[in-house]
Amino acid sequence: KLNFVFRKNLFDEHELPEEPAPIIPPKRARYLSEIADNNREYDKWVNEQSSIASDVYRLEGAKQILTSQGNTAAAAAIDTSTLQLHPDCRRLIENWKTLQEKYSADLFSYPVRNKAVKGKMIYTSLSGTPIRKVLLPKYNDWGDILKWQLQENVPGEFPYTAGVYSLKRDDEYPTRMFAGEGGPERTNKRFHYLSDGQPAIRLSTAFDSVTLYGEDPDERPDIFGKIGNAGVSIATLDDAKKLYKDIDLCDPKTSVSMTINGPAPMMLAFFLNTAIDQQCEKYLASSNEKIIDPDTYNKIKSQTLRQVRGTVQADILKEDQAQNTCIFSTEFALKLMGDVQQYFIDNDIRNFYSVSISGYHIAEAGANPVTQLAFTLANGFTYLEYYLSRGMHIDDFAPNLSFFFSNGMDPEYSVIGRVARRIWAKAIKHLYKGNERSQKLKYHIQTSGRSLHAQEIDFNDIRTTLQALYAIYDNCNSLHTNAYDEAITTPTEESVRRAMAIQLIINRELGTAKNENPTQGSFLIEELTDLVEAAVLAEFDRISERGGVLGAMERMYQRNKIQEESLYYESMKHNGELPIVGVNTFLDKKGSPTVLPGEVIRSTNEEKVKQIENLRAFKKRNESRSAEALKKLQHAAVKNQNMFNELMETVKYCSLGQITHALYEVGGQYRRSM
Repeated sequence: KLNFVFRKNLFDEHELPEEPAPIIPPKRARYLSEIADNNREYDKWVNEQSSIASDVYRLEGAKQILTSQGNTAAAAAIDTSTLQLHPDCRRLIENWKTLQEKYSADLFSYPVRNKAVKGKMIYTSLSGTPIRKVLLPKYNDWGDILKWQLQENVPGEFPYTAGVYSLKRDDEYPTRMFAGEGGPERTNKRFHYLSDGQPAIRLSTAFDSVTLYGEDPDERPDIFGKIGNAGVSIATLDDAKKLYKDIDLCDPKTSVSMTINGPAPMMLAFFLNTAIDQQCEKYLASSNEKIIDPDTYNKIKSQTLRQVRGTVQADILKEDQAQNTCIFSTEFALKLMGDVQQYFIDNDIRNFYSVSISGYHIAEAGANPVTQLAFTLANGFTYLEYYLSRGMHIDDFAPNLSFFFSNGMDPEYSVIGRVARRIWAKAIKHLYKGNERSQKLKYHIQTSGRSLHAQEIDFNDIRTTLQALYAIYDNCNSLHTNAYDEAITTPTEESVRRAMAIQLIINRELGTAKNENPTQGSFLIEELTDLVEAAVLAEFDRISERGGVLGAMERMYQRNKIQEESLYYESMKHNGELPIVGVNTFLDKKGSPTVLPGEVIRSTNEEKVKQIENLRAFKKRNESRSAEALKKLQHAAVKNQNMFNELMETVKYCSLGQITHALYEVGGQYRRSM
C-alpha cells in the first residue's frame, strides 16, 4: 500500500514502482494483540514477584523475631534463597529506604539531558503546613513496596504512571491556548494577547476549513464564506511569517502547536521556513550584511531545526476514523508522514513532535473515554510499526511522537493519562526494546468541546474547570481550557481570558495542586486505572481480529463504534437519564433557552478579500519559479524519494493550493471506502 499507481501521461520517462510494499508487513499483522499479551504477561509477572516479595518479608520478619528471642537455630533454619525473587525486584526493595530519603529532602536533584537540575520539594501553606511535591506510600510489606514501584512508581520513573518528568518546571505552566480567526494579522494579535505576561509562550494554532482541506482562498462561493472562519487562513509562506510575527520561534520558552492534518507537511514546511528566515533576519541585523551566503544559510538552517519547539498534528488515521479532513489517499498521506519523520531524524530535530496522535476528535465525534484511548493508542502503535518497517530505529523517532486527548466529565477521564503512559511504557520497554526517552508518552489535553452547551453557557466554565483539574492532577504535559462561549462562537478576548484564568487559578492558587502526585494512593484512581487498562487491551484484541487498525478502517469498524457510542450518549441526554445541568435538569423559569453572547466572532469581508489579493500577489511574484518547483516535488513522489525534503523548497515559491493539487496528480485524492 505504500506505492501508488501514477498517471502515466505525466511521467512516461520515469520508472514506476512495481512491487507494492505493505504499510504493515504481514508478519507484524498481530502487533496489537502482541502488545496486549506483552502487557498482560508483565502484569502477571508483577503479581508473582510481589507475592514472592511478601513471602520473603514475612520469613525475614520471623527470623528477626526468633533471633531476638535467642532461638538462633530456628532462625537459621529459615531459608529465603529458594524463593525466586528477580534480582531487579530485590534491588528495588533494597533501595526503597534510599528512595524515601531522597524524596524527604528539602531539595531534589534529577537529571535533564545529562544536566543535574535541583528543585524545591516543599511548599508551605499560609497556615504553615508543609506540602511536599511528591509523596511516597507508607508501606512496610515488601510485596506492596515492589508492586507499587513496578506499576505506579514516582513521577519520571518506569512505568511513568504518575508522569514522565520527575518534577514540573517552575517557569512553565502547561497552559497552551488554541487561537485562530480571520487573517494572519488578527490571529497574531490574539497570540500576543494570550502570551502577554506569561513565563513561556505556548501557542496552539487553529486553521480555517479552507486551509484544513489544502485549498487556497478564492471567490468561489463554496470557499469565500469559509475564509478565516473558525480558524486562521494560511495559504503561503508570507502568511505564516505574518502569523508568527514578533514571536521568536527559536526561543527555548516558545512552543507552537498546529492543528492540521491533511496538508500538515505543507504547513510544517511553512512554519520551519518561517523560523529559519527569522534567524536569517537576526543574522543580517547583527552582521550589517545584505545577503547570506549558502554556507552561512545552511548553518543557520541546521541550528534552527535543532532549536525550534512545537507540534504538528498530522494524524491521518484519526481523520479517516472521526474528523474527516482527509485530502490525500491514506497510503500517500502515511508516506508523507514517514518522510517528515525521516527528515526529522536526518536533521536532528529533537524538540519538535512530528505527529500529535489525537483522541480528541474521536471523542468529539461521539466515542466514550475508553474507546478514545484505545483507538488513539492503537493508531500510535500503527505509526510506530510503519516507521519501523521503513527501517527507522525506534529510539530515533519514538521521542518525536506525542498524543492529544479530550477530558470530559466521565470518571475514566481522571485516569486517561495514567493508563496511556503505563500501556505505552510497558510495550516500548519490553516488546520494542526502546530506551527511556522512547518509553515516555507525552500528551496534550483539551477540555471537552462536546460538553459545552449553548443553553446556560455560563455553566460551561464550571465543567471546564473540573475537566482541567482532572488533567492537572494527572500531570498532563500541556492543557487547553475551552472558553464558555465556544458552543456558539470563536472565543472573544473576554471569554478566552476567563478560560486562561481557570488554569492559572488551579496552578497558582489551589493548594493541593502544589503536590505533583495527588491521585496516587487513591483506591478509586487505582481501581479505575486497572479497569481502563484492561478495557483498552481488550479493544486492542478486537481491532487485531479485524486485521489491525488499517484492516478495521477498511471495514469501518472505528466509525461504526464511534457512531453507536454517540447515539447512546445523545439518547441518554435527551431522555434525561444522563443529567446535564441547565440543559435537561435544573432549568431556569424560561426553560434555559439558548442566549447568543454579546459578541460573535467571524472573519470580515475585508479580511477575506485581502487574503485573496495577498495570494495573487504571492503567485505573481513567484510565477517564474513555481512550475519548476512543483515538477521537482512530483518527481520526488514518483521516484519514492523524501517528499518533505523537497517540500521545504517548494513552499518558498508555491501556495498551499498549488502544492495540494500537484500532489493529487501523483498521490491520489482521498476516497472513503464504503
